[in-house]
Amino acid sequence: MTVQVENISSVKKKLSFEVPAETVSAEIEKAYQKIAKTAKIKGFRQGKVPRGVIEKYYAPQMEEQVLNRLINDTYFKAIVDNRIAAVSDPEIVEGSGLEPGKPFTYQAEVEVKPEVEVKDYTGLSLQREKFEADPKMVESRLDEMRASRAQMEVAERDEAKEGDFLNIAFEGFMAGQPFDGGKSDDHVLELGSGSFIPGFEAQLEGMKRGEEREIEVTFPEDYGNKQLAGQPATFKVKVKEIKAKVLPELDDEFAKGFGLESLEELRGKIDENYQTQEKNRVEGDLKERLMDELIARNPFDVPEAMVASQLKYMLENIRNRMQSQGMSLEMLGMNEESFGQMYRDTAVNQVKGSLILEAIARQENLKVEGSEIDDKLLKIAEMANAPLDAVKKYYAGDDARQGLMAQMLEEKVLEFLFEKSTVVDVAKEELAGADKDQE
Repeated sequence: MTVQVENISSVKKKLSFEVPAETVSAEIEKAYQKIAKTAKIKGFRQGKVPRGVIEKYYAPQMEEQVLNRLINDTYFKAIVDNRIAAVSDPEIVEGSGLEPGKPFTYQAEVEVKPEVEVKDYTGLSLQREKFEADPKMVESRLDEMRASRAQMEVAERDEAKEGDFLNIAFEGFMAGQPFDGGKSDDHVLELGSGSFIPGFEAQLEGMKRGEEREIEVTFPEDYGNKQLAGQPATFKVKVKEIKAKVLPELDDEFAKGFGLESLEELRGKIDENYQTQEKNRVEGDLKERLMDELIARNPFDVPEAMVASQLKYMLENIRNRMQSQGMSLEMLGMNEESFGQMYRDTAVNQVKGSLILEAIARQENLKVEGSEIDDKLLKIAEMANAPLDAVKKYYAGDDARQGLMAQMLEEKVLEFLFEKSTVVDVAKEELAGADKDQE
């Protein structure tokens, strides 16, 4: 077998193969012999069908078997022998067809991992948002927690107002005709939540229990259902019940509902969590600024297969988060296609960032040592309040261990880069102004 490798671009290669005639003939013979053992043709006993008859009826099956075998054997051997970092399945762009006594030739194109050599990655000047605690945050969070524990009770008032929860029955019409998905006999809606079509909730304010009303609205132009997008509609609505939230008292008993002994302890825990989250956000923003700078200084192409894989990963993550909140992409008027279009640039930059950090680790000979892994596993066990043996057992698997090592190596590279950079803390307002000037 002979193989020629050609660079189509920095992220795609073309492999041209020629399989010797004797190999082709041998594979064709083996395929026909295998088919002959099980071939069933009327007028012949199984295993006794003449070769000419088998070739007449089973040539397509033979060709499929031989082509699959020849391509699989030669392609994967060439990938290994030539150390090609393929990131996609091969696309067969040309083939000669099979004929006994003649060589078989074909060409395959495959996307490859780009060879990245990072430049200008030290001596960066970066801005970091100066963390400033919000004194109103604790009370705001307590208000949210009270709202989450609120009890719904039938309102003494007879008229609905913003903040009420209405149990309504409704049916929607377009041009006088009802449309699919536009009817409910028992829907709970919070007035002022903005969860319904724009303009719908405002027209319910002041309605009385048992009152019926017709409401005119227009669906948004970017509404998920294309048949309704931008169209005017009429809804016949009846208010069946009006309920209001009754908030619990803010005292020690309230704190005990969250596993703490006193309201003061709850305030302290809220402040601690808030500061941790904000500091993590600030560090995350700093990392993003660093990566944006490195990407700008080191332009290169990335293969579509890696971008598609990253988009799939992002989609699964957001679907899982939304599912835990009882939501879905469709509820936001999105689908896989629109998600891909919206977040493609983000996925491209994430792939580039990962490749850049990987390259810097190679260039600086940064590695994760065994002792560092042991320390990390101990920290994971402590944070998760889990037995160390159980954590070690989980990360003994190849996938989990490789993922942990990749994460640790990225952290080590980022630590190296920040040590080699100048980081200046600035007020959020100054930071936003700097960002605006750069756009």
